[in-house]
Amino acid sequence: MPHATRHPAAPRACPLSSRLTLGVALGALLGMSVDPALATPRKGSTTPPGPQGTTAPPDKAETLTVTSQHVVGTQPGGGLIREEDAPKSVSTIGTDFMRKQAPSATAFDMVSLLPGANVASSDALGFSPQTNITVRGLGGDSIGYLLEGMPLNDIAYYNGYPGQFADTENYQSVSLAQGAADLDAPVLNAAGGLMNMTFRDPSLRAGGYADVSYGSYNTNRQFLRLETGQIGNTGLRGFVSYSHGYTDNWRGPGHDERQHIDFKFLREWGDGNRVSLIGTWNTMVASYYPTVNKANWQAQGPHGAANNLAASYNPNNAADGTNYWELYRQPERIAYMAAPARFTLARNLHLKVTPYAQWSYGNNPSGTTMGDAGLCDGTGGCDMNAVVRANWKQTSYRSGFNTTLDWQLGNHDLVFGYWYDYSDDSEHQPFTAVNAQGYATDIWVDRISRTLLDASGQQVNAGSYHMVSQTNALYIGDRMHFLRRRLMVDVGFKEVMLDRTGTTTSAGVQTAAGSNSATPLPRIAIRYAITPHHMVFFNTTTSFRTPDETALFGGVTASGITTQLKNEYSVSEELGYRYNGNLLMGSLTLFNYDFTNREIQTQIGQIESTINGGGQTSRGVDVEIGMKPWHHWAPYVSGEYLHATIDSDIPNGAGLLATRGKTAVESPRLQASAGLSYDDGHFFGMASIHYVGRQYATFMNDERMPDHTTGNLAIGYRMDDHAFLAHPEFRMNFNNITNQHYLSGVATPTLTAANGPQYYVGGGLAVLFTAATGF
Repeated sequence: MPHATRHPAAPRACPLSSRLTLGVALGALLGMSVDPALATPRKGSTTPPGPQGTTAPPDKAETLTVTSQHVVGTQPGGGLIREEDAPKSVSTIGTDFMRKQAPSATAFDMVSLLPGANVASSDALGFSPQTNITVRGLGGDSIGYLLEGMPLNDIAYYNGYPGQFADTENYQSVSLAQGAADLDAPVLNAAGGLMNMTFRDPSLRAGGYADVSYGSYNTNRQFLRLETGQIGNTGLRGFVSYSHGYTDNWRGPGHDERQHIDFKFLREWGDGNRVSLIGTWNTMVASYYPTVNKANWQAQGPHGAANNLAASYNPNNAADGTNYWELYRQPERIAYMAAPARFTLARNLHLKVTPYAQWSYGNNPSGTTMGDAGLCDGTGGCDMNAVVRANWKQTSYRSGFNTTLDWQLGNHDLVFGYWYDYSDDSEHQPFTAVNAQGYATDIWVDRISRTLLDASGQQVNAGSYHMVSQTNALYIGDRMHFLRRRLMVDVGFKEVMLDRTGTTTSAGVQTAAGSNSATPLPRIAIRYAITPHHMVFFNTTTSFRTPDETALFGGVTASGITTQLKNEYSVSEELGYRYNGNLLMGSLTLFNYDFTNREIQTQIGQIESTINGGGQTSRGVDVEIGMKPWHHWAPYVSGEYLHATIDSDIPNGAGLLATRGKTAVESPRLQASAGLSYDDGHFFGMASIHYVGRQYATFMNDERMPDHTTGNLAIGYRMDDHAFLAHPEFRMNFNNITNQHYLSGVATPTLTAANGPQYYVGGGLAVLFTAATGF
């Protein structure tokens, strides 16, 4: 596939069941008669009270707390840690931390200081879609992403693209479960954990929030959110926000421009009934930051000609012709919508339903010549050196619903659930002619007439993929409480049935492929509260994933296309301890993973695909400690030690590579972060530092990426209310404050150094000034 990112998918033909479920939720949102006395939303936690006689609090990992826009400086660790009682490792970012970051920061940036998290970015301000995250050495395609219960993973390649998810100002919390996804999470690939994002609830009063930013690289950004407040006596309230952002590339030519809309409408009534309608629309035209090899990086650094695209077009020179930056502009549009709902059917019986629908379209182009693209027939009637743009456009549709019935029976909390997902993904590679100035019309490639056509008037297409997937998952669980709820035993079972069928016209692979998997996924978790301040937990979970879409038509090795890959399967365990004192809180977690047919995402030529990494064992320890605000100061530290090894030799053409016992790729042995926050209600600031150790880029461990340390700083002042303005504030963000030149992550791991692994280049120093206010 082209160098750029994949686009999250969505549904072309929504199944009837999905449309009916969405209709029920919308009906509850808009069509019910409501007693005004019951329609008044409750402040505080949005989690409804438990059954009568229940004294234990709900699991905080599943609780969304609504915080006033003006309550600041109260969260432990400056918003980098909070009290958790889930029987698994989980870390949650709060609003105190998010409000001090650059408004352009993404959900990946928000969790970058948490234990085990390593974010590989291409720019310092969060605009570029060329970003990835690893958690405990497992890539972003091994992590599940949820927004209010709606899955956001790319349906073809499992990746997440945080610039599309939501605007930072609209998040209430972002949590990262490093080791285990929830039983009811509608994700397939989450061996590496689960990132769960929640929107803030709409305000009870009409008003809004706005901010404007300007800074390095001609960066400018504007954001506006309007709140309806309570709409008459309907019990309905909502918000709609819009943002626009622009930035020039910090290295090489090019610029990014993004427009984004979020909305949420909410209705609450009775004892815990709650229905919301959320949506996101995003359109962006991004430039491209080339990944680099180690030799070019060491010789030229971030601004060398070999590591950047050409600023001007010269068709007589390959470096200034096919590498002209305009040929790599990446346009994309996405639309997500979901209607999360929770109903109290009886005192101890609750129903959760989340229907969703998604659509995305994008083009990931690159420059090439007619000869290299194979568009000349060798008869002499074609200019082999003529430059063309090789497009790779992707259109994806997705719909589905996830429904969970929760029945509290004595000391048992029984869960029954069903998840259905339908997706349709199409990818094509047409070509566009380039004029004498290097301009290729219609970067969206949504008109066939503007692409190259053959003699019969048909579009020239170098290859295509089309895949339809359907997921049916049934799950059941029992959360049992003993010893006056100090001991909790949580057992669960999930059966995932995944059917995929597809066709391709790409050369060198089979023309049709399919898979039908039925995978049992048992789990157990135990949590014991030794005292109100001390807790221990243990869990063991199972997970699986199928190969990426292109790999389904044939696995990739260093020697080319081989047989179809097998599904990955993993078993993981965690043993942890938590402390929640009057001043300090923290956790220590030991973890272990055992993988069979470990799938590693890489890129062969322009094709994104998967390498079968064989067996793998990953073991380590995570630690995080945060202090509750003390004289307005709140420090935080986190760290991880990871020992990940390959357990088998890996096929390479006709033989085997001696990889058994080698260190797994993308698995730094040491990581550490520290943050120090100050907030007295007026003056505020946040300083952070993040260290990532060396990591291998090849399975043979003959090339590795060096370690790096980066630091960020935010300072600002928050005013009292003035006229109709609510707490206006001004802040400065300094990202990569020491202007480190570093490789931020492995972009394409390979079997050996001879195969040429590629790396992301981390962004340089960036300064952003922001003025913001509520009203």
